[in-house]
Amino acid sequence: MNPLLEKNSSFNTPPAFTAIKNEHFKPAIEQLIEEAKNEITAIVTNAEKPDFNNTIEALEFSGKRLDRASGVFFNLNSAETNDEIQAIAREVSPLLTEFSNDILLNADLFKKVKEVHDGIDKNTLSAEQKTLLEKTYKGFVRNGALLNDEKKAQLRKIDVELAQLSLEFGEHVLAETNRYELVLENEADLAGLPSYAIEQAAETAEQKEKAGKWVITLDYPSYVPFMTYAKNRELRKELSIAFASKSFKGDDLDNQEIVKKIVNLRHERANLLGYKTHAHFVLEERMAQSPEKVMGFLKEIEKYGKGGAKKDVEEVAAYAKKLDGIEQLERWDFAYYSEKLKKEKYTIDDETLKPYFQLEKVVDGVFQTANKLFGLSFKENPSIDKYHPEVTVYDVTDEHGQPVATFYADFFPRAGKRAGAWMTSYAGQFKDDKGDHRPLVSIVCNFTKPSKSTPSLLTFNEVTTLFHEFGHALHGMLADSTYESLSGTSVYWDFVELPSQVLENWCYEKECLDLFAKHYETGEAIPAELIEKIKASANFMEGYQTMRQLSFGMLDMAWHGQDNQNVASVGKFEDDIMSSTNVLPPLPNTNMSCSFSHIFQGGYSAGYYSYKWAEVLDADAFEHFKTHGIFNKEVAASFKKNVLSAGGTEHPSVLYKRFRGQEPDVKALLRRAGLLKD
Repeated sequence: MNPLLEKNSSFNTPPAFTAIKNEHFKPAIEQLIEEAKNEITAIVTNAEKPDFNNTIEALEFSGKRLDRASGVFFNLNSAETNDEIQAIAREVSPLLTEFSNDILLNADLFKKVKEVHDGIDKNTLSAEQKTLLEKTYKGFVRNGALLNDEKKAQLRKIDVELAQLSLEFGEHVLAETNRYELVLENEADLAGLPSYAIEQAAETAEQKEKAGKWVITLDYPSYVPFMTYAKNRELRKELSIAFASKSFKGDDLDNQEIVKKIVNLRHERANLLGYKTHAHFVLEERMAQSPEKVMGFLKEIEKYGKGGAKKDVEEVAAYAKKLDGIEQLERWDFAYYSEKLKKEKYTIDDETLKPYFQLEKVVDGVFQTANKLFGLSFKENPSIDKYHPEVTVYDVTDEHGQPVATFYADFFPRAGKRAGAWMTSYAGQFKDDKGDHRPLVSIVCNFTKPSKSTPSLLTFNEVTTLFHEFGHALHGMLADSTYESLSGTSVYWDFVELPSQVLENWCYEKECLDLFAKHYETGEAIPAELIEKIKASANFMEGYQTMRQLSFGMLDMAWHGQDNQNVASVGKFEDDIMSSTNVLPPLPNTNMSCSFSHIFQGGYSAGYYSYKWAEVLDADAFEHFKTHGIFNKEVAASFKKNVLSAGGTEHPSVLYKRFRGQEPDVKALLRRAGLLKD
């Protein structure tokens, strides 16, 4: 029996992970593609006049079992992969791309969709139904339904190639991350590192059969502490260059040609569909609407950010010179000296704070926050199957004890997991004649593992990361839509970061920190003066961080907002773009683009600006909470109703104004960042 083919009472039954073997994936996906094709055929051959129910809704509810099986597979390819799964991904990705194109380029199906779209009285539809109708119609048009057969074939070829290139890009970055090791044999090279980082490096060495030594890797929990605390400047330089040169070495894991191919294929695809650039194509379905508006937005923030960034760098450079006689501050110096400066200015650093942020207590704190805001309760359920022993699974219920979601939490790095942190789902929420199918939501992080002597203790940045990803999870868990394609996080990309980024604000509030920030050894609550220092230091180096984010957004727009087919050198192209936002000397022989997974592997192409865009929304939204109280039930209920539960059922501008009562104010972000004084 293939567990991926079992028919359950609900589409959203948790996957039987321990029963699923690698050999099950491809046969299941192949069989479920055929099943989904039959569902499409039934819509196309239906002799009744096309209407909303037999065409638009029928299409929406088709392919559910395929979605579930492929969702399990690709989530595992990110969180628990291996060579075999990666090989299967290369085989099934083209099959799924071809199937998707078979639907979107099916002339008979589109004819029915178009007939409903053009002929229906839209006054008979709910707001959500209108959104589904428009999304369905535009989904066909934006994927080539109006093209002739020759151009449709060209589009299919491009889509298959893009799917393969994206997979290859990600595999190269992961392999580069796993391949690099900084092996230290001299204890003096560990000077400055906190005890947990030294212990972790020793344990990593043991795992890699280098007992008695210390190994630093490019995984964030290993890389970041070393760059922040290691006294040895030459080793910081080596590690910094290794991190920033991933897949940019001209070897078997190099991504330079892949980047050029992806960019040019995206541009060709956009042109084929009648758009000037890939960015014009993408932004048609975003709040920002156009590349010009995005660049105007980024330039507006740059006006305030660049001066602040230069001041930040000058301050750190002066401090490094005073402390250690450093004549030229380099990129591998910035985290080290800015952390020392932060400690001197605010008498606070990660080592002071980490004892108060034991992972289990922070998780409990984020659960309590969700309870106080939205009435949610979380109870671990060890009977639910999981894909790795480190994963914890929870039943989520509302204030009446009714099921809301199943929640998976996966916190620690391992060889089969890609870097970073993300939220995903194994099944989205939707409603049909069998009832309300509740979602299966997961967050995946790469936090410091417990050691032999200490539990997992988080940096404050990791605390905000956990709240961030949990904000995404709330968006998925509290979904209340009829249609899965409009449910939860299925919203415009420049709106999707609002729930995640707004939740980070609670990490700076005493009322929230008092819920969970307790010393792991003594149980003592975090002192009020430390909370004040957290708040006081919240804008430390904010100008620098703002320019860093803007530079990524501008690089993304440069790759996707123009025709780049004549770009000969990925390195020179990036250097030219980044030169205007650089406030530190560039690193030699390094390149961001070749490991910029967000835009070349993930879904953020022509969309990286959305982090900053959503910061405006979240700063403005949190001002509203602050005015009425951070746990105000009425404000929380409005946010839940109009943002979290509404998903993509209406245009995000409409939903946001319904919650806030006004347009978002850009100056709310500048005020919070300390870049604008009212």
